[in-house]
Amino acid sequence: METFACLYIVRGEPFQPGTCLNLTAEETVVGRASTANSPDVAFTNTFISRNHFVIRKERQKAVLYDSGSRHGTEINGVRAVAHTPYPLETGDMIKLAKGLTVIQFSYSFGDQTLEMEPIRLAEPGDLPSVQPAVDWEKRECVIDGKRMAMSEKEYLFLQLLQDHSGRLVTIPVIKQTVWPDRNPGPDGSPDVTMDELNALIYRIRKKYGRDTFPIRAVRGSGYIMDNQST
Repeated sequence: METFACLYIVRGEPFQPGTCLNLTAEETVVGRASTANSPDVAFTNTFISRNHFVIRKERQKAVLYDSGSRHGTEINGVRAVAHTPYPLETGDMIKLAKGLTVIQFSYSFGDQTLEMEPIRLAEPGDLPSVQPAVDWEKRECVIDGKRMAMSEKEYLFLQLLQDHSGRLVTIPVIKQTVWPDRNPGPDGSPDVTMDELNALIYRIRKKYGRDTFPIRAVRGSGYIMDNQST
């Protein structure tokens, strides 16, 4: 089915930040997973209701309806009235669970291969048997004996965060480093959308695994790579 919009996970278990969930159905239910309930997009936070909100495709627009959730849904800082339509626009921020879960809505896509990942919690057997190793000079990562070359943008982004390990790297600095040839935008930094940046981070996590590069998002500011031995 054709994708008409997507949700980027800023934070919210069990998803990794930057995960992109494509919206294709006429109705998408977002809520909390349980043994008796399986919403289309399932989080694990107990402050999220089993059927928290729904996004419906109405006249080629995405419209959000809070389903009467116990702790409410915030859209751009404003609590939604239950069962009331809220047409969404690119960049809208949706908060659940007192801000512990944050989702960004968009009509644009950073990469056509982004797909919804299976919704499940990681298990011990998911961990690689051999710790991954990074060779920055060769621009490659070795996981379970498999060598994976980094693309130019992957390398520039990861090397930048590695050089500032444990410290915040701001979004303008990331844009200038990873997209140096892009024309400047209104703020003077390269004209790169957050969708493009989110898509890059999503591809890195999907390609190399969730724990190879421990990248944390600092909302509205930038990213931090936690200190690591590689």
